[in-house]
Amino acid sequence: MDKPITPLEPQAVIDASSRLRTLLFEVKKIIVGQDLMLERMLVALLARGHILIEGVPGLAKTLAIKTLAEAIGASFKRIQFTPDLVPADLIGTRIYNPKEAAFEVELGPVFANLILADEINRAPAKIQSALLEAMQERQVTIGKETYKLPDPFLVLATQNPIESEGTYFLPEAQVDRFMFKVVVGYPGMHEEITVVERVSAKFPPVEVQLSHQELLELQNMADQVYVHPLVIEYAVNLARATREPGEVGQPEQRRYISFGASPRASVNLILGAKALAILRGREYALPEDVRDLAPEVLRHRIILSYEALADGVQLEALLARLIAAVPLPRVHLGDPHRDGRLLSQPNNPTA
Repeated sequence: MDKPITPLEPQAVIDASSRLRTLLFEVKKIIVGQDLMLERMLVALLARGHILIEGVPGLAKTLAIKTLAEAIGASFKRIQFTPDLVPADLIGTRIYNPKEAAFEVELGPVFANLILADEINRAPAKIQSALLEAMQERQVTIGKETYKLPDPFLVLATQNPIESEGTYFLPEAQVDRFMFKVVVGYPGMHEEITVVERVSAKFPPVEVQLSHQELLELQNMADQVYVHPLVIEYAVNLARATREPGEVGQPEQRRYISFGASPRASVNLILGAKALAILRGREYALPEDVRDLAPEVLRHRIILSYEALADGVQLEALLARLIAAVPLPRVHLGDPHRDGRLLSQPNNPTA
């Protein structure tokens, strides 16, 4: 029998949201703009999810991840992925000690709370396979022994979309393990002016805003966020729309999709919505939380067909149409902690 979830106190959630916003403000002392990327990084941190950040060079992807690690006081390792990397460079290896006449294990840089996998698409299949075990199982295997990774453990990977020489396609199984794929664009004019001004001066030191224990407490708090059944149904409908667009009145889009999002997308939509609710100061998730996260959760889980490529169909435009086609349920919140029931009414009266 499952242990009942203890309802969260609204004031405790408000205090948690305030701490997270203080953390965000500390990071923004260094990073200019990129609000969506920073918010998704915090959500992934609370939801224990991995995040893939894609953008051209020079958009502060690496600096943002490094600054976040400093602001939460977590152990941090940067791994520069290159074609000549081998699994031992990532997870560690067994080394023979002649004095002891025995093998000893030298653990690799993956044993840290936050891992920056810089330019992840430059590493070959063997490295991706080793990283896949770490991301999914939160453990690595060296020889015949299995070693648990520290808690929390998050992989924040960057990818350059404009280079093809010396790069590899990430396996779909691995891409599906990333909770979010965030596409980072160029800054606005005034933001770029601020970037230049800050770089010409010395960066202020980053102060730790969250301890390791506080981060674990916030993660546990996100686990306890209430999610109404209609919100769960909405998340499932969003994922299903990428597989069966005819169910949401978009049958003409079916020929453009070879493979849609897996059920892991539905799970990540809910886990992410719970974490986003904490960030927004609520002890319950709303359909809007799910909808806001949908592009980052779904974009890397859809594979376009050859017909879509021939017709010049853009993934982002297709995804936007599918998300807009799924009705947003109206969830009226009563007192969920008093009698355990919520009154709900969908947008469509006939549903």
